[in-house]
Amino acid sequence: MYIILRKKLVVLMNTEKIIEQIKKDSVKFIQLQFSDILGIAKSLTIPVEHLPNSIENGTWFDGSSIQGFTRICESDMYLVPDLDTYSVIPWLNSDDGNTARFICNIYTPDGTLFEGDPRCILKKVIAEAKEMGFVYNTGPELEFFLFKKENGIMALPHDKGGYFDLTTDQAYNIRRDMSVALGKFGIDIETAHHEVALGQHEISFKYSDALKTADNAITFKFVLKAIAQLNDLYATFMPKPIAGINGSGMHVHQSLFDIKTGKNAFYDESDKYHLSKIAYSFIAGQLAHIKAMSAILSPTINSYKRLVPGYEAPVYICWGRINRSALIRIPRYAKGKHNSTRAELRCPDPSSNIYLTFAVMLAAGLEGIKRNLAAPKPVEENIYDFDDAKLTEQNIDTLPYSLDEAVKELKKDKFMQQVLGKHTYTNLIEAKTKECDEYRRQVSQWELDKYMDVY
Repeated sequence: MYIILRKKLVVLMNTEKIIEQIKKDSVKFIQLQFSDILGIAKSLTIPVEHLPNSIENGTWFDGSSIQGFTRICESDMYLVPDLDTYSVIPWLNSDDGNTARFICNIYTPDGTLFEGDPRCILKKVIAEAKEMGFVYNTGPELEFFLFKKENGIMALPHDKGGYFDLTTDQAYNIRRDMSVALGKFGIDIETAHHEVALGQHEISFKYSDALKTADNAITFKFVLKAIAQLNDLYATFMPKPIAGINGSGMHVHQSLFDIKTGKNAFYDESDKYHLSKIAYSFIAGQLAHIKAMSAILSPTINSYKRLVPGYEAPVYICWGRINRSALIRIPRYAKGKHNSTRAELRCPDPSSNIYLTFAVMLAAGLEGIKRNLAAPKPVEENIYDFDDAKLTEQNIDTLPYSLDEAVKELKKDKFMQQVLGKHTYTNLIEAKTKECDEYRRQVSQWELDKYMDVY
């Protein structure tokens, strides 16, 4: 009873602080934001007068209208704002008042957290890590493209710049505006630059615990699309929008920190790679489940147009330090930078639901630790130069080559199914199977060009 009363008191105090801040910020409307199982941001808007009731009792909505949520016969659900995610939306300011947002937790009518809420799934795995004594830190690198509009339709890439270019980079000011807007959401921007492909960019933000980082990543995509629209451009996180050039990845830097000591649990001074046994087992766990995880980390038909040799995207299941063709790369250790020891998973792309992405990545790593799995030997050669015989000799497997294959792998992995939960697993398989079936029935321009005259 004491714990319940204490929690209610904390919520009340935090609510009072938020209400006071909202008055200072001249907020008139509140966006309640959440994510469906595909990672698409959703929201509904309430007048600010209804916020106290929303915090205490939730705001009801029809869950049957959201991808992967509930059936029509059980559609009632409600949103409860997470007070730690409050931010004013800078481009929705007006003389009549401003608009702010909260990211929400989703509840069912009986007052329990909705098991199909991607944010809830991540929180469950984070709680498991906490029980094991760890905090899971992540730092994703989300690449994106900017496209021009012609007659209101997405057309050519915005510029002809290349990696770190300046003179041919027409998006410098736009990235600056994006960085400023992200900063107003409390996101700590570290770097912003032009990427390899025409019209491709990257803005990196500081790592944090997985839940905060996932919230930041959802916000990141929401902000960048809005700023692009204000500049009469399209921002897309589609993995491979243009054939023949690099696609957009979402490399994820990750580490575990010991809760009691505050030290990086991946670091070991005596090891050649400065990795601890915990780190090796974590890596082994991810490699063991990576095929099934691909349906989450690379979740679209288009994802597998990016995961092909020749465009800096990983295809082979292995790890290494200096090898950028490896699936998991260990960035080189800098003396005295113990906390920077980390493992970089390079196959995820920014079309993924980042809550589910972090959930399965963490769960697989923790499973490796629990089972004391041993990581295979590192591969420090360019694997793209390997022939089939050498791949077989070194026992190097490959990622699924299509979404259809990835879904088949997910169906075989009982552990990953448990992580997702029956509800999300079932709905995700249904959605992705439908996507594959729709794609199979399409006739592409490539087919017309290839076969029309010949046959």
